[in-house]
Amino acid sequence: MPDVTLLNIGRTITVPDGQTILSAALGEGINYPHGCKSGRCGNCKTRLAGGEVELLDHSRFALTSEERESGLILACRTVPKGPASVAWLEDEDAATSHPLREVEAEVVDRELLTHDILRLRLKTSESPFRFAPGQYAILELPGEPARDYSMASAPGAEELEFHVRRVPGGRTSAAIHDRLRVGHRVRVKGPRGSAHLRPGHAGPLLAVAGGSGLAPILSILENAVGQGMRQPIRVYVAGRDERDLYGLDRLAGLAARHNDMTMVPVLSAPSTATARRTGFVHSAIFADFEGLGGWKCYTAGPPVMIEALTEVVLGLGLQRNDLHADVFFTPDVEQGVGDMAAAG
Repeated sequence: MPDVTLLNIGRTITVPDGQTILSAALGEGINYPHGCKSGRCGNCKTRLAGGEVELLDHSRFALTSEERESGLILACRTVPKGPASVAWLEDEDAATSHPLREVEAEVVDRELLTHDILRLRLKTSESPFRFAPGQYAILELPGEPARDYSMASAPGAEELEFHVRRVPGGRTSAAIHDRLRVGHRVRVKGPRGSAHLRPGHAGPLLAVAGGSGLAPILSILENAVGQGMRQPIRVYVAGRDERDLYGLDRLAGLAARHNDMTMVPVLSAPSTATARRTGFVHSAIFADFEGLGGWKCYTAGPPVMIEALTEVVLGLGLQRNDLHADVFFTPDVEQGVGDMAAAG
């Protein structure tokens, strides 16, 4: 089992054979910058300072061939072949000021938002639970696999809010929907994730949510509006059909408090005639924008949506470091083109 030195924090960890650097670091409780954990978002981009590694399959948008040639890797897709040293890319807005915590939480409310998305509200034993808008936490239920869910609440709120989509064949999401009740207790670990709000950015904002990916987008937008960020904000919400959309009233309330915020729901497969925009959300954005230079894009949703959107926004001139993606990758569940607008 090779040792890998994390130069940012001066710590050496042992990486079990066949495991990635990111997986081992997270297992050691290290707040390593990351997002999707599947080689699609690029948030765990890292410089290989020494050693030999194997880079597993990944999206060309997460790591280009030029970046690979310059010595960059993706920690979530990198398996060390022997001793190595790495340094993740520093982010001037990094959320590492929020320490990792593990707390017990009680379910205080649950409400079905759509046919397959449940809003869960938790009261932690140590309030408030600090995080940056757009980050996520790990929820642990007794006897079920731990899973990642993004906070939809504001940082510092008395309660944590999560939106849990029932994943076909998913053990943990089924347990949350079917068995978790008010008064039950769960473990919360976090915060994690790098796709959080950068409040120092003065340019326009593009926010794109697919399915329950609206959760972190709501947290980001409510914080942006609450902090008085006045730049233009354009919001796109993707779903297959009308029954998959939710949170539109909440978004409308935010738009009413902001001088230049618009919201566009987009349906990819409406079952009846509709006045909504139709098609894939990345196509709608391609049609609506001539360029995205100087913008920041925050997006959360299923891998196939994020990958298609990434190609479009980079093609429109968005800088790679201005794309902050939270890929809702579901372990052990394959997602194809038909899942373009359904976040897990």
